[in-house]
Order: sequence, then C-alpha cells, then structure tokens
Amino acid sequence: MKPCEKWDLLIEQTALELPGTTRDYKPEWDAVRYFVGELMFAMRGENKNGDSLLTLKLPIGDGEMLRSCYPDIIPGYYMNKQHWNSILLAGDVPEPVLIDCIQLAYQTVFMKMTKKKQREIAESRR
Repeated sequence: MKPCEKWDLLIEQTALELPGTTRDYKPEWDAVRYFVGELMFAMRGENKNGDSLLTLKLPIGDGEMLRSCYPDIIPGYYMNKQHWNSILLAGDVPEPVLIDCIQLAYQTVFMKMTKKKQREIAESRR
C-alpha cells in the first residue's frame, strides 16, 4: 500500500483516539484495519487500480446519503455494498466529513456490541 500523505496521519490519529480501538496490518490485502473490540470498522488500502481508499462501515441510510453528496464516496470496495463505503482519498471529500465518517463507523460497530463489552471498553479508557 502506497502512503497517502494528505490523509494517513489524520486517519490514524482519528481512529486510534476512539476508545478500545486497535489496528493491524493484513499483508494478504496490503491494508491497515481498525477494530473496536473484535469488530472491524475501517480499513485503509487500495483498489485494483492502486487508488488509495478508506473503507468504513456506516449505517445504510448514512452511506447512501454520503454517496449521493460526494462522488468520491462509493460503495465499499470488495465489501458488502450496503453496509460499507469507500472514500477515494485522492478525491474531494472535505476533512471534516472524513473525520465524521471515521467516528460514525466506530459508533456503528460499537453500538452492535453487547452492553457488557461496551462498558468494558468505556472503563478501559479511564
């Protein structure tokens, strides 16, 4: 995966400041993945053309709305097209939208966890 100087540091900082977030590198996909607990909420990689992408799990309605507003937000590359959305990082998605999407993806996955797991993650931040 080639670096994306404009966005990589911001993506990393935004994702890792969220409680309970971890990251790994999946060599088979040449991608960095971000998890809350055991569940992935974001992945930084590339498509087959070498375009840098950030793929995020978003609520269906939010993803559809974002895709209609921003041509550089597309259905998730190699993912379920309803739940996952990819942001073309060389495109024109504003920084605040990118940050909001990362935070929304985290919340989307976090809210699917058991209340017990949510508490554990919240308490680990203290």
